Amino acid sequence: MHKESRALILLLPLALAACASPIAPIAPFTPVSPDAARPTWQPLQLQSGEQALAIERPATRLRAYVFRAGAAGRLGHNHVLSATEFEAQVLLNEADIAASRLQLALRLDQLQLDDPALRAELGGAFAKPLDAEAIAGTRANMLGERGLQADRYPMLRLCSLKLVGEAPRLAALVEIELHGQRRQQWLALRVAEQAQQIRISGALVLRQTEFGLQPFSLLGGLLAVADEIVVEFELVLLKSNGAAARAD
Repeated sequence: MHKESRALILLLPLALAACASPIAPIAPFTPVSPDAARPTWQPLQLQSGEQALAIERPATRLRAYVFRAGAAGRLGHNHVLSATEFEAQVLLNEADIAASRLQLALRLDQLQLDDPALRAELGGAFAKPLDAEAIAGTRANMLGERGLQADRYPMLRLCSLKLVGEAPRLAALVEIELHGQRRQQWLALRVAEQAQQIRISGALVLRQTEFGLQPFSLLGGLLAVADEIVVEFELVLLKSNGAAARAD
């Protein structure tokens, strides 16, 4: 087993962006009780005053960063994941942006791991390329029974529960589902609007142990993976030319 092979036992989406500056989360995770959790994840239904925004996928970026840790951490590697395949709904309420809604879902097995071009772009501790064998081993362990158990829990889902503030700065309470666990977390958002385009960017920190996952560790923590995962995103949205939905 490669020393980095289980480095990515937690990843995301929504989830994240090269152009966006990281924004620290404004509150830690709040566990969601079974009664409070959403019973199912259903498509959002357009309501009066809302406009469905299209996702400009080539410009949208969702990334997650996993870090080496421990006294011998330099023997390991940092890792970066990116998502290009995902489903998202963004319903904008222009009269009251805090009433807007977002939902996003992606399959864990569709995440791209340690893309050489992306590692080179990031530079620094990410600059060193990894060979195909190391990436394949990391991916297999990440998705397997000792990691995310993607066969049993294939999806990562996120939905907004509450928005506070006014553009260009908002705070969002989101619910995240991963590995059979649901958690709520506040995060800060940056909103930029130009003509028919809206960019929403931000960042959050997830902890593997919050989702019932145990970070990789060897020799009593001498070589380990940090519990914290940094997620960055930039969603590029396009307004339609039509009017917002109206009540019947």
